[in-house]
Amino acid sequence: MRALNAARVASGLIALLLLAVSAQAADSDLQHVLAPSGKLRAALYPGTPTSILDAKEAEPRGVGYELGRALAAKLGVPYEPVIYPKNNDVLEAVKSGEADVAFTNASPARQKEMDFGPAYLLIELGYLVPAGSPVKTSADVDQKGLKIGVTANSTSDATLSRTLKNAEVVRAPTVGAGAEMLAAGKIAAFATNKATLFEMAEKVPGAHVLSDRWGEERHAIARPHGREQGAAFIKAFTEEALSSGLVKSAMDRAGLKGAIPATP
Repeated sequence: MRALNAARVASGLIALLLLAVSAQAADSDLQHVLAPSGKLRAALYPGTPTSILDAKEAEPRGVGYELGRALAAKLGVPYEPVIYPKNNDVLEAVKSGEADVAFTNASPARQKEMDFGPAYLLIELGYLVPAGSPVKTSADVDQKGLKIGVTANSTSDATLSRTLKNAEVVRAPTVGAGAEMLAAGKIAAFATNKATLFEMAEKVPGAHVLSDRWGEERHAIARPHGREQGAAFIKAFTEEALSSGLVKSAMDRAGLKGAIPATP
């Protein structure tokens, strides 16, 4: 196991080095646009491999965490990961300019509130159900009497609150709270991206992720409105992170399932 972890760390560092070596130093104007505080403040939230799993780890794992570190290196500024308790807090931080970047689903609703680069990660949306559940496919979910959990103000919340006509949408403040609700029998299923669902399944004995999907997330680097001068830099960085293997190595280190790197 130690050897495997060491190999994963090494592969991530190699990808990061390739990215840094091939990058040209950003000029001071660009640094001011994308990191006006002098540091790249990356908004992250714990418990998910798409952002950061555990900020207290000696070598934190998470696709967002690693992309933020590489982006700061390419920009030529110190890296300042900022951990928020909820994904909604991450989104608010980017909207207000309290954070410089976040790594999240570029939904149409969010594109009205912040700017995004091209997608670097594609993730299926699905459902987690408890052991013995009568819900076998996504088509079984929309029934009277069923309560479906979502994270408050998430893409799943926005979509399912509109499309489910019979089932009741129940909002949880965090993914962890959603797992507790499912384990306690307070909801019949929990909806979000499959990368997060597989992590949740480990905390709910007997729970499993349905094999089909009801949608797809396209994760990209988000930044506050008004920083359009940095768009080309973010685009070039994303393409290079994909072609260099950095995204894939970050996925592997975080144990990310149910997702694939986007096409550069």
